[in-house]
Amino acid sequence: MGPELREYGMHNSSRRSFLRTTALTGAGTAALGLVGAPPAGAAGTASTGSSSAGTTSTGPGVADPARSRRPDAESLRFTVAVMPDTQYLFDDRSIRPEPVEAAFRYLLDRGGEENIVFLAHLGDLTQNGLPHEFEPIGASFRLLDRRGLPYSVLAGNHDVDSSTDDQRGSTPYLDVFGPQRFRRSRTFGGASPDGYNSYHVFRAGGRDWLLLALDWRPSAAGIAWAQGVIRRHPASPVILTTHELIYADNYGEEGRFSEFGARLWDQLIAGNDQIFLAVNGHYWPPARVTRKNAAGRDVHVHITNYQDRYYGGAGMIRLYRFDLARNTIDVETFSPWLLAKDPARLNVLERQEIERTGAQDYFSVPIDFEERFAGFAPVPPRPARPARPMLIRGTVAYWRFDGAHQDGSPVGDGERVADLSGRGNDLTKVSVPGSPADALTWSAQHHPDQPGHGSLCFRGNKNPLRGAHLQTVPSAPLNTAAFPDGYTVEAFFKLPAAWDAGQNGWAALLSRWGLSKEAGKTQGDPDEPVATLSLSPGRELQWAVYPVNLPGPVTNWGHELPLDTWWHVAVVNDGRHTTMYVDGCPVARNPATRATGLSTLGLPWMLGGFAYGGKLDQVLHGWVGDVRIAERALRVEQFMIS
Repeated sequence: MGPELREYGMHNSSRRSFLRTTALTGAGTAALGLVGAPPAGAAGTASTGSSSAGTTSTGPGVADPARSRRPDAESLRFTVAVMPDTQYLFDDRSIRPEPVEAAFRYLLDRGGEENIVFLAHLGDLTQNGLPHEFEPIGASFRLLDRRGLPYSVLAGNHDVDSSTDDQRGSTPYLDVFGPQRFRRSRTFGGASPDGYNSYHVFRAGGRDWLLLALDWRPSAAGIAWAQGVIRRHPASPVILTTHELIYADNYGEEGRFSEFGARLWDQLIAGNDQIFLAVNGHYWPPARVTRKNAAGRDVHVHITNYQDRYYGGAGMIRLYRFDLARNTIDVETFSPWLLAKDPARLNVLERQEIERTGAQDYFSVPIDFEERFAGFAPVPPRPARPARPMLIRGTVAYWRFDGAHQDGSPVGDGERVADLSGRGNDLTKVSVPGSPADALTWSAQHHPDQPGHGSLCFRGNKNPLRGAHLQTVPSAPLNTAAFPDGYTVEAFFKLPAAWDAGQNGWAALLSRWGLSKEAGKTQGDPDEPVATLSLSPGRELQWAVYPVNLPGPVTNWGHELPLDTWWHVAVVNDGRHTTMYVDGCPVARNPATRATGLSTLGLPWMLGGFAYGGKLDQVLHGWVGDVRIAERALRVEQFMIS
């Protein structure tokens, strides 16, 4: 838009896993290429109006399959690029395509590294909407056509008669960027009968995403068409792009809806929970706002436009880097054209415009994607899995706490938790004298990837010592097991929000009775137990054991874990070295010390209890889910979490 239209606009203006992720799912998988997946429907065949109806042009660009590459559609990290108003670079006889083409080459060259899945132009491609302006920018877009990077365009007020809506009929814009241009695009889903509104479906993060590209002034028919497209893709998150939506008078202010933007919000955005992100150009300075839709969920609305800056915006692009594992979209704005120049030859203004780092140009958007999309594409909870498949070769103990127990009911003093491996390593309850009956209760809470949908809730306390734990029966074979050929110990657990470092630190998930000095160990603390999987006051997991082959201890350390979150821990020894994993990911502090087997005095194991100096010292405060012990090293894909 130009300054005169900026004045017009101001005068009339009255945010675990959807994808459940572990180390097994490839959050860090290398991106492979550039081209999106096929749309839900063939190009030009949308039931709401063929995108090619009445058109005969073959279009200027056809993707070269030999040069096209697909992005990694399953990676949890991908990028959507946005290009705002380029009108000052295509202004009558002043044609400057170099910044735009430099941006396109950047996207093509970095497509694999960035896992770029799509580019959306926000309108005002040209200044005057003239044929000799559209011809060169149409030629620039052929760079993307030839290499198969999918993109969308839409008409801005400078591309068409700004007093008209999408029923305006034929225009130079439609001749160059009408539906016929996209007939070979793998993402193109179709267009409204008038050709001015279109949609694309691209595959990223293991799902389909719908992008709407709406005209400068969609009519009632255009909005109805968009509503129909969303209705036919009921499980797809929607990114809406249009030319005008929000504006701000000054940099740093929260964006406000223009008169037309408010109407589009009321008529389309607010009532469609699938629309979570809307981006427009037209106005400057850049701004953003988050609004609640009719379902009470966040819609993030951004304006990005830099035509007012040096060299008509210098082909500025904005990258929306989606990270579904981190539940974040990281946003960056820069000019690839200026970035590619020799730094020694940059002029004063070019140095200032290489990248925009203000709060409205360089920021992150936190979005819990699973929660945000739950209203239209809920992730079904993983069902409970039978115990038998968990009894893989080498399983010597398997305890789970689901079944016919009432949530919150106390574990009875005479109750016995059976070892489902059939090895006889059953557990019985041991209470600290004076502890309340609910010091140990059955719970329906569980890790989302846990086989058994239940847990035990321990309410331990150190000073004064209170609580109850479980321990193996005296006849349990596990009591004498030394694991000379290796082992795997797994457990699901959660620490409550009220967990206190002073009262609850150093409690154990699983530990073994018996002092290191009684096991003949001459190094380390003589009063320590021979094995313990504990949590430090800093909420760091600690596997501290006295191996058979060493006179002293070997310790694996985890990292600080957030409270009120379910975790899976696995400790794996292959007969030589021990590795700790948290949610299937190896921790950093895994010692290289050769460690073989576990020392034993033939005494019981404790679940939720920790002894020091031969006496019970601490009881866990938190939840413990399924626990499994195997007498061999398991691979990550064999863990219960997988």
